[in-house]
Amino acid sequence: MSKTIIITGAGSGFGALAARALAQAGHTVYAAMRNTTGRNADRVADAKAYATEHNVDLRTVELDVLSQESADAAIATVLSEAGRLDVIVHNAGHMVTGPTEAFTPEELVAVYDTNVLGTQRVNRAALPHLRAQRDGLVLWIGSTSTKGGTPPYLAPYFAAKAAMDALAVSYAAELARFNIETSIVVPGSFTSGTNHFATGGRPSEETVVPAYEEHYAGLMDQVSQRLAALAPADANVSQVADAIVEVVGTEHGKRPFRVHIDPANDGSEVVSAVADHVRAEFLTRIGLQDLLSPHNA
Repeated sequence: MSKTIIITGAGSGFGALAARALAQAGHTVYAAMRNTTGRNADRVADAKAYATEHNVDLRTVELDVLSQESADAAIATVLSEAGRLDVIVHNAGHMVTGPTEAFTPEELVAVYDTNVLGTQRVNRAALPHLRAQRDGLVLWIGSTSTKGGTPPYLAPYFAAKAAMDALAVSYAAELARFNIETSIVVPGSFTSGTNHFATGGRPSEETVVPAYEEHYAGLMDQVSQRLAALAPADANVSQVADAIVEVVGTEHGKRPFRVHIDPANDGSEVVSAVADHVRAEFLTRIGLQDLLSPHNA
């Protein structure tokens, strides 16, 4: 059944690929991004051209996850044009690389703002409508870094993704009685096919970096090269988009809670399985097992 979907951070990378794949699957998809009339105007044009060429319902909408006003306006636009909203895909994110000590607290806050608080702004705009219709799916794009191998020089990003994962897990239980389902798609490190590493931020204050370069010279390049070497030859970022399409297309109430797409096999899937089992067992022990799946209370 066709659904109306909004995907944050859909100008490039996983978001853009998923938007196109979901539209190809027959859904009405809003690729949300900021600066649609400015620096992302070419991406808006690309999405429109794709929709025309492939005869699919792929649209764009202005949404800056750093602004509650923007999130509210984006959701209002979707509801006005499409009449309903079925799926929220939390994809917007920002990566930074460098020695953790070199980042100011304000720079860590900025990473957290995009990766964590951005999802809260979108939820506050959209969830009242999903709760009112007693149906929906909130799909979070996580990271294997939250439970798996964690190479250095990525701590602000890893910390933010871990916080987002914790938020997703809590939301899952709190939305279940509104018949709103939660799934977490967990990509591993794809070193090609996305702009994560290329567009990632760096610490603005450079005085600390030289001290680390004495002992960790070229570390970030080494991490990228070694992660790439771990990935099988057929690893492709389109696999993430395919997983998102499959989750959305699965019957309501039967979607997986967590799906891993991890070419480097960093161990996250093993640890997540234990953590999710413990969560399910604990909720059952305290008599809240109904919170493990969506239903009308």
